[in-house]
Amino acid sequence: MKKLWGSRFAKATSALADKFSSSISFDKRLAVYDVKGSLAHVKMLGICKIISQKDSHKISQGLNSILKELLAGKFKFNPKAEDIHTNIQNALNKKIGAVADKLHTARSRNDQIALDMKMYTLDELTTLINFIKGLQKSILNFAKKNKEVIIPAYTHLQPAQVVLLAHHLLAYLEMLERDIQRLNSTYKITDTMPLGSCALSGTTLPIDRVFVTKELKFSQVTNNSIDSISDRDFVMQTLADLSILSVHLSRIAEDLILWSTKEFDFIEIDWAFCTGSSIMPHKKNPDILELIRGSVGKVQGDLSSVLIMMKGLPLSYNRDMQLDKPPFFNALDCIKEILEILGELFKNIKVSKTSIANKINDESLFSVDIMEYLIKKAVPYRQAHDTVGRMVRICLDKGRCISDLSLAELKRYSDKFEKDFKNLLNAKVSVSLKKSYGSTNPLLVNRQIISWRKRLNARF
Repeated sequence: MKKLWGSRFAKATSALADKFSSSISFDKRLAVYDVKGSLAHVKMLGICKIISQKDSHKISQGLNSILKELLAGKFKFNPKAEDIHTNIQNALNKKIGAVADKLHTARSRNDQIALDMKMYTLDELTTLINFIKGLQKSILNFAKKNKEVIIPAYTHLQPAQVVLLAHHLLAYLEMLERDIQRLNSTYKITDTMPLGSCALSGTTLPIDRVFVTKELKFSQVTNNSIDSISDRDFVMQTLADLSILSVHLSRIAEDLILWSTKEFDFIEIDWAFCTGSSIMPHKKNPDILELIRGSVGKVQGDLSSVLIMMKGLPLSYNRDMQLDKPPFFNALDCIKEILEILGELFKNIKVSKTSIANKINDESLFSVDIMEYLIKKAVPYRQAHDTVGRMVRICLDKGRCISDLSLAELKRYSDKFEKDFKNLLNAKVSVSLKKSYGSTNPLLVNRQIISWRKRLNARF
């Protein structure tokens, strides 16, 4: 197998070394980008008269032929090739002969791989954003279908107050929207064209980097040749974005897992996304959601792997950087799969409305409403808080409901209580009383649903 650098060496490298250093098994997914980058490069070489137009045209024909094979899935990768660049170069040599050797003029594998990775990353970021939007639409539709359902909300996994289920679900949309914003920011950072930096110092040949930048539809050209080939901050930032996104996806999965338990019994997950037990015939386990939750560890590990790999590297290029690809590809594949699965899973969740209705009868869920009732009657906050706290404690100790207390009993706690107080002990009243922007008030939540529908161009 012909290497791109072999002429310097007096003897062949060890077969063990070749196997250990080979990257074709994973960087072959960059093949299309490698060819597209080469097409822009060779076109520039011809226009700048660094090679003849005839040679430029012939090389382009060969590259386009390889590109067609790649897109059709007919290109045969050589597992003995050192990397994707060598594979494509050798394939081109077989197609068009010695003129193929002119392709690598004014280029190094250092700037070539930086280009391939950036082009790949830009496409993947666009795909990820579309997947996230798909999940947002699925969650939004689920929220719209169940916008009148009220659930107990929790802090510390203890019942706290009541909220609309849709309000809880819209919180996911906000988290995912920030994930999109982070990915968009990473897109802008990645959108710089490094080709022409060569090994690290540039070239004496009269290349036109701006032409290549426009040809490949990058926003701008990189400013420093050393930085262009020696950093992978765009990979690390993408992985950091994916790590945060994975945490959000894991928290969504955990909510659904909890809600599907018999103890919560808020929802029923479709059979298509559950599994059974090999020994307990009655089981219906949310295994897919558990695997989503568990996969976060892999994504976090992928980020750590690249951060640790890069942290001690001197400028400029080092072969260690070859190892950014397996964790990067793994994290991207994992997150896209999770986003797609969750999008489908939300389409068929059934809400256990009767079970939920029974859980929101707990009058302690309205304790904040009672406290604010007193505050509106000019009772200081601390006094109102203590009054309601005593009332709830005594009722719980005596096994009584707050609604069972007579007006006379209520006035023992505070003379501000009136008959209208008991109207507060109702879930619909509780959510409707909320007035602050961003709260669980049904009118405000419905406006948010409409707003999200417009933003996502979603259909109900």
